[in-house]
Amino acid sequence: MDTAYLAEWANLLLRWLHLITGMAWIGASFYFMGLDQSLKPAKDGNPLIRGEQWAVHGGGFYHKQKFIAGPEKLPEKLHWSKWEAYWTWMSGFSLFVLMYWGQASTYLIDPDVADLAPWEAIAISIALLIAAWAVYDVICRTPFGDDGMAMAIIGILGLALTAYVTTRIFSGRGAYLQVGAMIGTIMAANVLMVIMPGQRKMVAAVANGTAINPKWGGMGKQRSIHNNYTTLPVIFLMISPHYPMFWQHEKAWLLLVAMALAGALVRQFFNLRHQGIQVYDFWLAGGIVVVLVAVFIAPPHIAPPARGEAPAFAEVQSIISQRCMECHQPRPTNPAFAAPPKGVVLHTPSRIQRQAQAWATQVRSEAMPPNNATGLTAEERGRLLAWVAAGARLD
Repeated sequence: MDTAYLAEWANLLLRWLHLITGMAWIGASFYFMGLDQSLKPAKDGNPLIRGEQWAVHGGGFYHKQKFIAGPEKLPEKLHWSKWEAYWTWMSGFSLFVLMYWGQASTYLIDPDVADLAPWEAIAISIALLIAAWAVYDVICRTPFGDDGMAMAIIGILGLALTAYVTTRIFSGRGAYLQVGAMIGTIMAANVLMVIMPGQRKMVAAVANGTAINPKWGGMGKQRSIHNNYTTLPVIFLMISPHYPMFWQHEKAWLLLVAMALAGALVRQFFNLRHQGIQVYDFWLAGGIVVVLVAVFIAPPHIAPPARGEAPAFAEVQSIISQRCMECHQPRPTNPAFAAPPKGVVLHTPSRIQRQAQAWATQVRSEAMPPNNATGLTAEERGRLLAWVAAGARLD
């Protein structure tokens, strides 16, 4: 069976699994963060209870309580939230390996940025994943880790440095996914290396009737909060491959930081709202950042060429045949694709005309061809865009 076809199926199944488990993990993060922020003092005055919440959902009432330390006795069954985090990382990492390491020359490397061999790019990628967790974990264990504002500033500066460096090593698309993989690795490692071990110690203490060290829960809470604020930024990075207007821009690193900041600001709005504090300034600030980014990266207006100056369709078809057809035909000859990317096929005049706006967007952003593998020149891009601006006529 065709290797590219099998890879396409692996891509589909891993992506599907990643989305499913990611929704479960992020949903749990949103739920428990909101629950923690909305707890009210227990009405019965139970000294063991930190707070409680009453809720109605799905046709029933719920009464949730959080203990200051732990219950006097463990229940027979105790729910743990961990596998959604583990499976999100495993599926996402597998997808990253399949696409960005397995096809490094296509997705991870841009010779115009750094002329790397695939093994070099993969080695750097691995080193960055490990370094991201190591540096973050060390910082969290310093006094800075207990200062929310200090960690926010360090996080933004660290993200800016990481984005800048990766966009000088990898392709724009590869850099965005590398940063996303680094953040995702930190988030999953928080669960595996800090939150779960602390909770196991807490459970063991209750089972043995010994005192619970507040440090165990405190460290877990710290990492849980960090994970909550990185959810929206990492989702943006997950979907970024579909939007080359970001990662093809000369200031791609700055755009990444801006969109991540916007996501974190929106999370701050909701986290305060769960406490009954309505500060719309955070929501507004996040929206303003997004609008400023949209204005900053807006492509220049291309005026329709004067009559007689637009290229003839024969010239356009010739350029497309030379530069685009290895991917955009019913059966691509490019081994990286089992089917035409995004279903765009350009093997007939009617197809070229009907999908002109779609492919023109990719040509304008320089996202296509990937890493300009077929050598589409700036002049040829201009001719293609001029034809579209003139009305994409076939005569």
